[in-house]
Amino acid sequence: MARPKASELTERELELMHVFWDQGPQTAVDARAALAEQGRDLAYTTVATLIKILVEKKFLKQTGDQRPYTYQPIRSFDEVSGRLVTDLVKRVFQGSREELLVRLLDGRKLSAKERQVLEDILDEGGKR
Repeated sequence: MARPKASELTERELELMHVFWDQGPQTAVDARAALAEQGRDLAYTTVATLIKILVEKKFLKQTGDQRPYTYQPIRSFDEVSGRLVTDLVKRVFQGSREELLVRLLDGRKLSAKERQVLEDILDEGGKR
């Protein structure tokens, strides 16, 4: 019996989604070239298959009906990353954001920039 398709992103699918989030609508050829520039030289058929899966999962949509097809993200980076982090907190840290923060810091000193971001978040009082 075949395993059901996961509704969330695999590592390769997420990598490809970053190309679309960073560069906007593009063809499979364009997406393949962008990945190659990042050091991920995948076969065109692999990229086309990943795009097909992302369309089926409703992360991308095809725009227009002329070849070559152009694809664009349906879900934003903020939406997807928020869902992934929420899932991580639930599954790994049993819902404890505090445990996540402890693990993230894990004895490491914050940089000045990281400290400022954290202070800004705390100053907002959870308005985010």
